[in-house]
Amino acid sequence: MRVSGETVLLVLVTALLAAGGAARFGGPVRADSLWAAADLVALIPAAVWVVADLRAGRYGADLLALLALGGTLAVGEFLAGAIIAAMVATGRVLENAAQRRAGRDLSALLQRAPSQAHVRQGDDVVTVVIGQVRQGDQVVVLPGEVVPVDGALLEEGTFDESALTGEAVPVTRPASDRVRSGVVNAGAVVELRATASAADSTYAGVVELAQEAAASSAPVARLADRIAVFFLPAALLIAALAWTISGDAGRAVAVLVTATPCPLLLAVPIAVTAGMSRASRAGVVVKGGAALELLGRVNTLVMDKTGTVTAGRPEVVDVVWAPGATRAEALASAAGIEQYSPHVLAGAVLRAAERAGVTPLRAESVTEEPGRGAAGIIDGQVIQVGKLPPGLVMPSWARGAARRGRLDLASVIWVCRGAEPLAAIFVRDRIRTDAARTMRRLRAAGIQRVMLLTGDHVDNAVEVAGMLGVDEVHADATPAGKIEQVRATRAHGITAMVGDGINDAPALAAADVGIALGSRGSTAAAQAADAVILDDRIDRLADAVEVARRTRRLAVQSAAAGTVLSLLAMLAAAGGRLGPVAGAVVQEGIDLVVILNALRALGGRTRKPHTEADALLHRFAKEHEDLIQVRAAVREAADAVAGGTGPRTDAIVARTYALLVERLLPHEYAEEHTLYPALAEVLGGPEGTFTMSREHAEIERLVRRIGRHLSESRRIQPDQLDDLRATLYGLDAVLTLHFAQEEEAYFTLDTTTGSGDARHP
Repeated sequence: MRVSGETVLLVLVTALLAAGGAARFGGPVRADSLWAAADLVALIPAAVWVVADLRAGRYGADLLALLALGGTLAVGEFLAGAIIAAMVATGRVLENAAQRRAGRDLSALLQRAPSQAHVRQGDDVVTVVIGQVRQGDQVVVLPGEVVPVDGALLEEGTFDESALTGEAVPVTRPASDRVRSGVVNAGAVVELRATASAADSTYAGVVELAQEAAASSAPVARLADRIAVFFLPAALLIAALAWTISGDAGRAVAVLVTATPCPLLLAVPIAVTAGMSRASRAGVVVKGGAALELLGRVNTLVMDKTGTVTAGRPEVVDVVWAPGATRAEALASAAGIEQYSPHVLAGAVLRAAERAGVTPLRAESVTEEPGRGAAGIIDGQVIQVGKLPPGLVMPSWARGAARRGRLDLASVIWVCRGAEPLAAIFVRDRIRTDAARTMRRLRAAGIQRVMLLTGDHVDNAVEVAGMLGVDEVHADATPAGKIEQVRATRAHGITAMVGDGINDAPALAAADVGIALGSRGSTAAAQAADAVILDDRIDRLADAVEVARRTRRLAVQSAAAGTVLSLLAMLAAAGGRLGPVAGAVVQEGIDLVVILNALRALGGRTRKPHTEADALLHRFAKEHEDLIQVRAAVREAADAVAGGTGPRTDAIVARTYALLVERLLPHEYAEEHTLYPALAEVLGGPEGTFTMSREHAEIERLVRRIGRHLSESRRIQPDQLDDLRATLYGLDAVLTLHFAQEEEAYFTLDTTTGSGDARHP
């Protein structure tokens, strides 16, 4: 392990300071010699730092340190000089650790890059070193492999492009379509014609962009240096005036002793280090003090979409089925086929079936055609799951389902039985339940501008941005486009970038502060970032910004207070009221005050655990998922009523009413009388749940109205249809809004687990 020169300096100076203290009992000469040696040991590198700064056209706290060290040697205040030396070395170590930005480890990007490729040579396929692939070569990509070079497909293929675009859903591309290196083959073996060498391909460009961005990021001016710009001339002016007016050089030395920049050299690093500790307790690891200081000044936030403000994986959001079928039948058939598929959408179907309490049907002879879907035999009938078979004539309900998928911006998984569509399953990557609350907290913390920057399509990006109140949207962004946009944004203010994918790594490196979600995000993003959110809660971002703001405020406060007190001490020394020894004592007192104030950064608002409330939040969050079937039944009943009267409509409405009375209303009652009183303490009073209580009353009113309709007669009459349909659709809308509000406003208060995974209706 390499030890820095600053660390060696700190160890040596501290050892000399301690040795001098121990030698104090053996005589003052020996102790003073050791303390003077500590002073000299720090004086030499301090002079080197000052010369380097002056050559670069700047000066700051290092020049103050040099004058302070020289001043203590000149007046024989060796103990004060040794203490200053220790403070200088400590501050330097902290600052050095805080500014290791340009040397980020981009090994994850490099490790993921393929080192070999499979090239077709006649009838054979040979494996060659990646650098040997040339434009025009026919490249074979096996299932699960990273596409090594940019190329044109010779056949249809399915690819996971999330590494470059961030989009979670695999994309099927037809023959002759272009694919970029860095994406993963998510289907069968595919062949392509290389359109570029590996060095000139997309993924190599991603790595290069990240390296360039890390190297070109502007150095951060230390807060201590910014204050020292004003403090240093003031100290020299006061010392010169004291000498000139009094004719006593000792007064000038006393001024320099009291001008030791310990408040600047230690108060700021201590506050920043304390803030980093506080942020880590909130689940965010900040890699350096400079990053935390900058995060406290950020006014523009750029956010990736997929996996950052959304859950990062597709989930079933609704199911529409053919007349005569049921939701359970559709999910059971689809899950029976999809349980044999590794496709990411298959996982969404299986999770939906599990949440609905549906057991997958037994399927036989299951096969999968990449880009089309899977098929098998269930109960003697062929079931296909995926895209609609070519040439199939869509019935009216299926045309409506396809239109709804387009309107909802959802992917549609079709379930067909034989040659007829059985159901349409809508899949979408959902917004995190804690995203909206996080946005409000970020605005309150001082973030003035929020931008959504994503490789996803414009419609999807605009939809998400509208739900979260984002100021700007930039969609269809490539890694190069992301880094260009971040650089342009930096020209208008200090910019933070938040992301989780490999495609975000260059932009994270280019931002003033890069923040990665480390739980499910890529290692490359985590390594390119300045801060990493350890769990899967996006609200940790708001925690980090709040901690950084408070830390910087305390750092500035400590440095400014120390500077003002030091100026007063210098004036006293200039007037002959403080000699060098007394000045050193006063200065140490000032140091103690500002350091104690800086340590306040360890505190602040803490997310206190609420054991009872957390247990209830766990319980009712689980009940929300268990009630998916009930909420789906409400929509099914509304659709049935829209189709007219009849025995089927009567049975569906009666079954739905029974579910509402037996399962939904007891859940709402328990929330009202158990959960909400427990949350009143957390929210500061019962007013915090008043709106939700009003919605509980509305839900119960609508359920009673459905019951009255059923009690009117043994069968639903034609003149009841309009009102009953409006009641059911209204109940469906209220339940959707109510559940979403509870999940966002209340369930995200759970202090024990992540809240990033979306709840599902």
